[in-house]
Amino acid sequence: MAAIGDGDLPTRMLVFGVARHDGAIAAADVFAVAAACHRSTEQVRSCLRRLVGEGLFRREGVGQHAVYHPTDDGLRALAAFASRAIRAHVQDTQRDGWDGRWHLVGFAVPEARRSARDTLRDHLVVLGGAAIHNGLYVSPHPWDKDVVATAEQLDLVDHVTLAVTDELSIGGESDRRALAARLWPLADLAVRYRAFVDRWSSVPDQLGTMQRRRERLPDTAYLPGALAMGLAYRSCLDADPLLPPELLPRPWPGREARDLLVRSRRLALRIRAESDRPALFATYDDLVDGALPPDDHPTAGDAP
Repeated sequence: MAAIGDGDLPTRMLVFGVARHDGAIAAADVFAVAAACHRSTEQVRSCLRRLVGEGLFRREGVGQHAVYHPTDDGLRALAAFASRAIRAHVQDTQRDGWDGRWHLVGFAVPEARRSARDTLRDHLVVLGGAAIHNGLYVSPHPWDKDVVATAEQLDLVDHVTLAVTDELSIGGESDRRALAARLWPLADLAVRYRAFVDRWSSVPDQLGTMQRRRERLPDTAYLPGALAMGLAYRSCLDADPLLPPELLPRPWPGREARDLLVRSRRLALRIRAESDRPALFATYDDLVDGALPPDDHPTAGDAP
């Protein structure tokens, strides 16, 4: 994962965050948001050129009138941009608990296919998997279809074995929470989520005070704040295997962080002054609204 200070990460996140529901990105929208977020025109142009060069978008028009339309790969990249966040929010409010099944993937790939093997291994981690031994990964998520699709793309199907079990013991340990703590760096992740909560916990009160006073939130404050908070949350989320609540310590700060993010964004949008201007992460907000009814938000006290 790139460090949060990496020069392209904030700009790419900003550009993706301006995407419309069909995935198209209007250059005029990007430049308007970038100016409020103190990103230079050249940073934005460089990022857009890179997205086109990577085959994620194709450009129509020039300058401020250009519109960038996603390719199939671009649509997949945009979907991945929001899918983990939505999955985390849905999981927080899911009524059906974990089914207790562990999903295993084993692979023995020849050294001559090392690059494909490394790609498969990296994808298993992205899907929330953890290594038990070399070439053996486990996840509580039903990931079989995703794994098979990736193996087919990499021409590794003949080298991959899938299995599911209700019982798992590693080094004599079979307690579910103890196994999760052993397999995934949950303690470090909890520290990161708590740091996020500590850093941004005052935002809802500040926005609530502004709302009661009928003050408006200018884009010069809203857009940079949304970008900074989104980046900080994303840095935690990208490292999160999104384990079922049954495997997590209690209380789990990741749930509190997600609740804080949603509440902050909703309050900010209610008092935003320039509501007719493009907003960062509007598509993300719509998806979260669909996943979380207003009266069904998780709170810190509800944490499993």
